[in-house]
Amino acid sequence: MKGMQSINQSGGTPRYTGHIRKAEDDAPGWSPGPRRGSPAQLASELERIDGKGYGAYHDIAGGWDFPGFTLWVDRVQGDPYASPSRCRVVVPAGTAGLPSHLLRPRPRRLACADFLARRFGEAVAAAGGDVRAAAVGWAGAKGGEMGVDVPGQYVLERTAVQVGHEGHVEARFTVALPAAGRSVLGRWARSVLTEALPRYVNAALRHASLDAAALAAHADAAEDAAAARAALPALGLVAFVADGAVLPRADGASQAPMPAAWAVLSRAPESQAVVLTLPHAGRVRGLGIRRGVTLIVGGGFHGKSTLLQALEGGVYDRIPGDGRELVVTDPRAVKIRAEDGRRVCGVDISPFIGHLPRGRGTRAFLSADASGSTSQAANIQEAVEAGATALLIDEDTSATNFMIRDARMRALVSRGKEPITPFVEHVRRLAACGVSTVMVIGGSGDYFGVADTVLCMEEYEVRDVTEQAKRIATEFAAAEGGAGREEGRPPRDAVEQLVEISQTRAVGESLRWAARMLPQGPALTLPQMLDRLDAEMDQEGLDAITHSGEPAGDLARPRRFEIAAAINRWRSAHLEQCTGS
Repeated sequence: MKGMQSINQSGGTPRYTGHIRKAEDDAPGWSPGPRRGSPAQLASELERIDGKGYGAYHDIAGGWDFPGFTLWVDRVQGDPYASPSRCRVVVPAGTAGLPSHLLRPRPRRLACADFLARRFGEAVAAAGGDVRAAAVGWAGAKGGEMGVDVPGQYVLERTAVQVGHEGHVEARFTVALPAAGRSVLGRWARSVLTEALPRYVNAALRHASLDAAALAAHADAAEDAAAARAALPALGLVAFVADGAVLPRADGASQAPMPAAWAVLSRAPESQAVVLTLPHAGRVRGLGIRRGVTLIVGGGFHGKSTLLQALEGGVYDRIPGDGRELVVTDPRAVKIRAEDGRRVCGVDISPFIGHLPRGRGTRAFLSADASGSTSQAANIQEAVEAGATALLIDEDTSATNFMIRDARMRALVSRGKEPITPFVEHVRRLAACGVSTVMVIGGSGDYFGVADTVLCMEEYEVRDVTEQAKRIATEFAAAEGGAGREEGRPPRDAVEQLVEISQTRAVGESLRWAARMLPQGPALTLPQMLDRLDAEMDQEGLDAITHSGEPAGDLARPRRFEIAAAINRWRSAHLEQCTGS
């Protein structure tokens, strides 16, 4: 365990909170100024400041009451070249008109907000409202575009659009307030805020204007995925892959599904089939990946890594049409890989890496430039410390000497001269402690003898080869060959379960939160700090972590594991190993 300095229990930057407190209350908990008046008065104000210095835009900060919604101008940029101004609209429940079946349980409400964010972004884009004017020369007209944080394939808790428990809607966006040089173009701003914006709100944030069937299907898919994920523990499963799932993507640069006409649809072998009963999809048959040690084997390019990548993302809900809507994974599953060059501070990697040359210890390992094996050992220890109950590993992104040592290498380099105890010797102990492993293996049979289940991918279809693999393990004392990286495989991000840039931004805000909260009070372990952070986000939403105290519209919630990964790689942070409880 690593001890960290304390979280400040009082004080700090005032934060925007309470935006979903009551359906009838559309006033924010954080306000940049008073309510100002009607859209006609906002138009008049923008006309008044037309041609003045850019700072005159600060005169429009505050709330403006439109028919059916309130526009809040939260932060006005100080310069046409600065980050765009932050705004939001709050639509009361009576105007939004969202049916109660979309508001509960929580996965449905998050999916409803996700759907509205997509429609809001589409409405802006369809009108060209997201296109920045190209200035000709310094004094040319520039700006004018609206920015909406449009989601990708995943349904996440995000700040772009939020839906209150009783049905009011808050949508956040940015506006690059237009200018010529550094002079206000008030008439142009008036057209954006008082003419275009009401059209976008009407088209995207009112139930009466939406495709009700598509919205309901969006919520149904999220509720089914959440129900499937919740069913895993009682069934002894790490993950579930529904029959008919489309696992491959359209191409390597896209998260969109491969057209179903080209893809081989997933189907579970009978020996590994499980049937779930879900709220909307009903009875769904699929592959149940059981707790313990599961290997995914097969020839190159037969779909092993594609299956594992689907499982990585299965910790989140996906949108209808993704193809992997009912590929769900234990939400505490963490992808592990080697990470040459990462910073490691105060991690006990001694179970995997024992004595190092010149007496260097590994019980509180410190390195600014860790090797593949030491980084992978640290990644496992840190994930378990943060609460992981399953590890997802692909040998292509693992350190060979960390994964295995074959008989010939053991004969040449004795155990006394080799500090690394390979993962194959620990994987069963981890399973006994409640930490399962799902591993893609293509080059080493050493793991056959320690696996509970062995699944073989053949031309993208899953076969159960467990008995055959166990027979081979009995016949051979050691497998031939070894694990290694596939030549020419492009590098991927080290923290692979961050699926949207909005999550990465939220991780950055979490680091700022930690820096603000740590200076005073008793020391906290990293899990304790993550518990505190999770509790604050559960209570206040993502606004709990914003460093400015202003409502941000471009964040999506990351898991504690990805936040922990960032903290553990934070080169300026000082982490110390602590003993005791």
